[in-house]
Amino acid sequence: MRWTFVIAYYNEEAYLADTLASLAAQTLRPFRLVLVDNGSTDASAAIARAFASDGIELVHLSEPRPGKIVALERAMAAISTEFVAFGDADTFYPAGYLATAQAALDADPRVAAAMATDVPLDPAKARRKRRHNQIVSRLWPKQTHTGGFGQTFRTRALVAAGGYAERYWPYVLMDHEIMQRVVQQGSVVYPYDLWCIPSDRRGDRRRVRWTLAERLLYHLTPAAAKNWYFYRFLGPRLAQRKLSHLNLREKTWEDKPRSSPARGGGSV
Repeated sequence: MRWTFVIAYYNEEAYLADTLASLAAQTLRPFRLVLVDNGSTDASAAIARAFASDGIELVHLSEPRPGKIVALERAMAAISTEFVAFGDADTFYPAGYLATAQAALDADPRVAAAMATDVPLDPAKARRKRRHNQIVSRLWPKQTHTGGFGQTFRTRALVAAGGYAERYWPYVLMDHEIMQRVVQQGSVVYPYDLWCIPSDRRGDRRRVRWTLAERLLYHLTPAAAKNWYFYRFLGPRLAQRKLSHLNLREKTWEDKPRSSPARGGGSV
């Protein structure tokens, strides 16, 4: 067994079953699936514990302390495989997702992470987004172009970087910060065929957004100065605006109609 797939969830009963079904359809088996309940008060935990699939070794964990970062930190001790993928509970993963990531990591031992492109349901728009990620990742190879829904790592590189841990970064944008540490362990690739479909509710970023100036400076800061950017510049600014990782628990989209990412299972 070479893979662990980690999903932390909090009140995701509307999405979790579809996400788990997409993982059950993976062509690469066996793998370990670590599901971390982060204090759900709905039926999410029951959905997780009812899930079963041949070739998937299930590990159920509970982290009552609120916040995605502490839930992912809880999962770190359960990762002993060569590779690890982190996903979100409202995301569709195509059947070849793990196989594609493994091919990219096996192709070059210097690759520390293979990152997936988040694509919309529309196939034409999805192809454009994948091509866009190919271009920008080559222009800025030391920056992050993927969120926490689509990160796959060589485990030894992730562990050497310190893994997910609140002590490093207790704010939003944790998916960007961890890549700042991982990229120092090796290169990062964005395979064209590695993609996933997060739910469209993620367009609502009211409580987790960085400013335009912060984003521009992120792109303009040289790789050698990126530690300064995160730990001397961005971190204090996020702290001042009280943009902690707890903001990720706020479901500002709950009054909107649900759109399941699993409906986008066709070719993109």
